[in-house]
Amino acid sequence: MKRLFLSIDLPEDLADEVAAVQEDLSEAGGLRFVDPEQAHVTVKFLGDTDPDRVPEIETAVETAIDGAAVGAFDATVADLGVFPSLEYISVVWLGVRAGADEMTRLHEAIERETTAIGFEAERHDFTPHVTVARMNSARGKEHVQRVVREQEPVVGTFHVTDVRLKESTLEDDGPVYDTVSRFAL
Repeated sequence: MKRLFLSIDLPEDLADEVAAVQEDLSEAGGLRFVDPEQAHVTVKFLGDTDPDRVPEIETAVETAIDGAAVGAFDATVADLGVFPSLEYISVVWLGVRAGADEMTRLHEAIERETTAIGFEAERHDFTPHVTVARMNSARGKEHVQRVVREQEPVVGTFHVTDVRLKESTLEDDGPVYDTVSRFAL
């Protein structure tokens, strides 16, 4: 089985800006930071998948992208948020300002096509975001709340030209993501 998801990857030149946001949160205990070099927006999480299904997934994604009629676009990553709420934080994320509508249209089309071939539908509304940290314990909750309320970081703008099918391999020091396929917009 392969653990698969579809993503829009941030370019490597924004990794330092993502790391700077993480630095502002570093005083908070209980946070596990995501590798800024692997920063991305998850468009659809597929989960553990038989590798034999990859061609079927690729066809579904190509159909979805054609149907969404979203060409290459610019996206701006900015602002901090949390899931599910400031009172109970499990994920700290950077939002998407410009480009959120295009990402949402891509998500909706991909969601339609992947559920049509048997993948589970998302249980939450889609919020385009880049996960920067996961909270393992509430030790640093107050610090995270303060940073989220007081700071409005702008990581940067980048040109989105594709959606990627990625494989996530869980290792001791965190997940490693490898691109399986690219789908041009």
